[in-house]
Amino acid sequence: MAAARLLRAVVGAALGLLAAAGKMKVVEEPNTFGLNNPFLPQTNRLQPKVPPSAVSGPVHLFRLAGKCFSFVESTYKYEFCPFHNVTQHEQTFRWNAYSGILGIWHEWEIDNNTFVGMWMREGDSCETKSRQTKVHLVCGKSNKLAYVSEPSTCVYSLTFETPLVCHPHSLLVYPTLTEVLQRKWDEAEQFLYDQLITEQGYKKILKEIFEEAGLLKATEEKEVEKKNKKISLRFETVEKCNKEYEQLSKEIKNLHDLLSQHNIAYKANSAENTSIEHVNHEGATAETTVLNRSKNDEHLHGDTGI
Repeated sequence: MAAARLLRAVVGAALGLLAAAGKMKVVEEPNTFGLNNPFLPQTNRLQPKVPPSAVSGPVHLFRLAGKCFSFVESTYKYEFCPFHNVTQHEQTFRWNAYSGILGIWHEWEIDNNTFVGMWMREGDSCETKSRQTKVHLVCGKSNKLAYVSEPSTCVYSLTFETPLVCHPHSLLVYPTLTEVLQRKWDEAEQFLYDQLITEQGYKKILKEIFEEAGLLKATEEKEVEKKNKKISLRFETVEKCNKEYEQLSKEIKNLHDLLSQHNIAYKANSAENTSIEHVNHEGATAETTVLNRSKNDEHLHGDTGI
């Protein structure tokens, strides 16, 4: 009798467990977790939101593209892949060990006309924003990821050592530009010297040059504005074309008047040959400064580090 009761109790407990198991809820693991989970496909572990920007900047740094450098601190492994992304992997045996993207190659940070860092943006979500990382390039004997920190929530800072930036001119922006953009920069600098534009206007022109060179990413609003400008240049009728021509003529006249107020005689023979004559009040001498500088007068812009 005792054996029969014990058998019935065991069978009842087993049936109860089966019924409870049938009601258990299966929780799916998030795609950005599970580095050590062998049952999760590798392709689903890290899913970038956007593709990386095009490779840009100093040509001698392009050789770093396609390579990755790691740094281990505590239980986390960080990987920096120049011109691609930055990732973080938790090195534990937990079933939900974290593995995520801290940023995708976006743009350069430029200060004093010098490259000072690489911005990796649009990483994995972090509450109401995305994770992002700034990579500082410093001189070193070899290519290696030397330091990682998190100055503020979900904003990371990496220090990457490389002998490719040891030369004082290695991170200057000006030499990386095309001749056309260098000429625009020279003209803007001349206008600033002649007080035809303000410091704020000069910085705005430089920002546009850097965006055109692909060093900075233009905002979505600016991209839409550029598209609208291209569309607006297509005139549907001759009347609209004439109206636009009259408007441009007024703007040119206003510019001429502005130059006259500064006692600057403006002369333009063609688009390729533009010069400004500075006439003094006594009329004794006239100094002509040609905006298109010769190759012999080329100079490097930015902080040389010396």
